[in-house]
Amino acid sequence: MAQHLIPSNATIKAIKPGDTRKRLSDGAGLYLLLFVKGGSHGWRLDYSIAGKRKTLSLGTYPLTGLGDARKRADEARRLARQGVDPSEDRQAKRLEIATQRQLAALAEAGIAPPGSFEAVAREWFGKNSPTWAESHADKIIRRLERDVFPWIGSRQIRDIQPTDILAVLRRVEQRGALETTHRVQQNCGQVFRYAVATGRADSDPSRDLRGALPAWKPEHYPTITDPREVGQLLRDIDSHQGTLITKVALKLAPMLFVRPGELRRAEWSEINLDAGEWRIPAAKMKGRTMHIVPLAKQAIALLRDLQPLTGTRRWVFPGNRTNGEPMSENTVNAALRRLGYDRTMLTAHGFRSMASTMLHERGWPSDVIERQLSHAERNAVKAAYNHAEHLPKRREMMQAWADYLDGLRARANAKSPG
Repeated sequence: MAQHLIPSNATIKAIKPGDTRKRLSDGAGLYLLLFVKGGSHGWRLDYSIAGKRKTLSLGTYPLTGLGDARKRADEARRLARQGVDPSEDRQAKRLEIATQRQLAALAEAGIAPPGSFEAVAREWFGKNSPTWAESHADKIIRRLERDVFPWIGSRQIRDIQPTDILAVLRRVEQRGALETTHRVQQNCGQVFRYAVATGRADSDPSRDLRGALPAWKPEHYPTITDPREVGQLLRDIDSHQGTLITKVALKLAPMLFVRPGELRRAEWSEINLDAGEWRIPAAKMKGRTMHIVPLAKQAIALLRDLQPLTGTRRWVFPGNRTNGEPMSENTVNAALRRLGYDRTMLTAHGFRSMASTMLHERGWPSDVIERQLSHAERNAVKAAYNHAEHLPKRREMMQAWADYLDGLRARANAKSPG
């Protein structure tokens, strides 16, 4: 088929208004429609795809000169010979450009792209976090934001492969955080299963990583249960040279044996010093039920001593920064380290094991101890009973426990808290 029938751009420039021709053919389906689009000339290419005749616009003259029109026509013919419709190819490219611009705008605004791992993960988190304790929810979202989103957050969740997840996990493993590595894998699996359930993924690629990581089993928090060593610990706490806020938190930790996150997030509005109790809202509790902590007279005295300093604020133990947050989760542990107790000897969470072990050894009823530890009861009927009962006995136990700790601190022959 004859091509390049138009001699040059000068031929086109010579066309004047009133010319009776409707088009100027360049051969092989390429031609110039005259005086269209407000007086400009428009390049067109007729081509066939799958036996169907179609027309493709290639720009307007003089913005698109003769040489450019021929190059565009050659590319369109090449696609057609390969069975690709040039019109559909152009639409796909325009859509891709528009999509990339949209994704760039979302990224600039700090918004995860629709269908990405981060977008699905945040949706999953939003649906489930209201049923979790605040501290638990905070750990999960921070884990995802720190260890997962930077690497695969913007990827479409449907396209993520097991090797992509393994690369994420290896980064965590390489810094020696084996427990966190397994937690990350668990959270990723939960997100992928949610994506499958909502039709945005076909499978959970984290399933295929079983055996790819070193085995890990939860370890018990290190603690101290020898009475003489506990007495020394309490005397060491008394000698702490930090702030009053930290010192009160340190003194209350063994006395109240609540979870570290519950202690640091205590609010004055939850505490009734006259009634001698601290009512922790269900939203803050791991078991999602309101928890009552009877306050021994020693605990009340410590809180009254702290009240002039922080009592007008939300948090009993506010953080050092002015961001309105409570003290850091590492504050009590850091204070223990400064006192000479490393992580293999004692952690803030270890005060719970200390109280549980020593109270059980001294004959306090297990139901009373477990209820005060806010451990969930697996038996539903018994759980309902325990929620309502034991409070008088728990008050008695908490005062006896505080008195016993005083005895250990004084190096006296302490009477059993039983």
